[in-house]
Amino acid sequence: MKIAMIGTGYVGLVSGVCFSDFGHEVICVDKDPRKIEMLERGEVPIYEPGLEELMAKNVNAGRLSFTGDLSKAVDGADAVFIAVGTPTRRGDGHADLTYVMTAAREIANALTGYTVIVTKSTVPVGTNRKVAEEAAAANPDAEFDIASNPEFLREGAAIDDFMRPDRVVVGVESERAQEVMGEIYRPLFLREFPIVYTGLESAEMIKYAANAFLATKITFINEIANLCERTGADIKAVSKGMGLDGRIGNKFLHAGPGYGGSCFPKDTSALARIGQDYAVPMQITETVITVNDQMKRRMIEKLRDICDGSFNGKTVAVLGVTFKPNTDDMREAPSLTIVPALIGGGATVRVVDPQGKREGEELLPGVQWVDDSYDAAADADVIVILTEWNEFRALDLERLVKIMRSPRMADLRNIYSPDDVERAGFEAYCAVGRAGFGAGQD
Repeated sequence: MKIAMIGTGYVGLVSGVCFSDFGHEVICVDKDPRKIEMLERGEVPIYEPGLEELMAKNVNAGRLSFTGDLSKAVDGADAVFIAVGTPTRRGDGHADLTYVMTAAREIANALTGYTVIVTKSTVPVGTNRKVAEEAAAANPDAEFDIASNPEFLREGAAIDDFMRPDRVVVGVESERAQEVMGEIYRPLFLREFPIVYTGLESAEMIKYAANAFLATKITFINEIANLCERTGADIKAVSKGMGLDGRIGNKFLHAGPGYGGSCFPKDTSALARIGQDYAVPMQITETVITVNDQMKRRMIEKLRDICDGSFNGKTVAVLGVTFKPNTDDMREAPSLTIVPALIGGGATVRVVDPQGKREGEELLPGVQWVDDSYDAAADADVIVILTEWNEFRALDLERLVKIMRSPRMADLRNIYSPDDVERAGFEAYCAVGRAGFGAGQD
């Protein structure tokens, strides 16, 4: 099959590379000539483990190429995937569909025969019908069907998610389109991964409902963590006890400073707006959004307490600023709320992150970027764990105590045992939903 992938952002690039690894001929399109030049040099503009190697393999095999010429890519394509951005529209929370509709018109004008126009971008319910209208209006003679094929990729594990998915969701309305999509995903079908065929609206809703539910699980366990701190319960034990229930499951039950990233904040906001548009308020989702924002701010107060009530004059070592490990994505990361508050309060902030500097230098002005955790901690007053990168999971705690000015730890990802931290000689420790000791503890 010949596939054109419009957009080489996170979703488009990962999907295009993985489709080519299925054996399809894939041409990835982007309007940014610098990005195309970078990709043609074999350089990946995002950080995703394994992506650069998989891309090189399929480029060398002749199955994967890059171009800025949409017409060239669309010509003769069996399917054209729209994988452009749908950012939150400023002011009203709606998903901005400008790029999607522009792509639909340009694809229609470039068609030379039948194709399936597939929306891979996350879009509100009803968007695929609008895509069909835009394409038909742009080129009344175009022969095409529309399909909705939402992505469910976790940053940091995207290749594995694509190759071994929990399910593939395909919204179609014609047998011909279903046959094309079935052939594209044939390698997964042969390995018996579930492929769920639905109508267009159901496919669109599945994506938003899934992300909103996962965001709700995160926010719920964070609220329970707050209660644990007051009652003396330990959120790690509570999460384990809950997660062993097969009806609940243990995923997304890890307390922390709130969710971030490219999907949950944007998609919960969009779902809330969709509910308002249809006069069906998404009250749970709206509450999740509010509580998640409150959680990030609550972390600031937790840090202020461990700093004896003031950040002024303190040196803070921050470990991790990306919204999760194994990605360079800073979008809506808790660090974007917490670190400016530290700086605004008069603290000197040193940051260590394996991949966060590229975006973080612009987003977090005023911090000092350090390559090594121990260099960041030298003469620091407190060390803050914001992202649970593997390299932060086995720090030499006794060494940290010796080099810090006042050894205190705010473990906002609960990766260390309070007993281990205390035995190492730390003066104070706080976490999320579990007992601490020293400054700031009741």
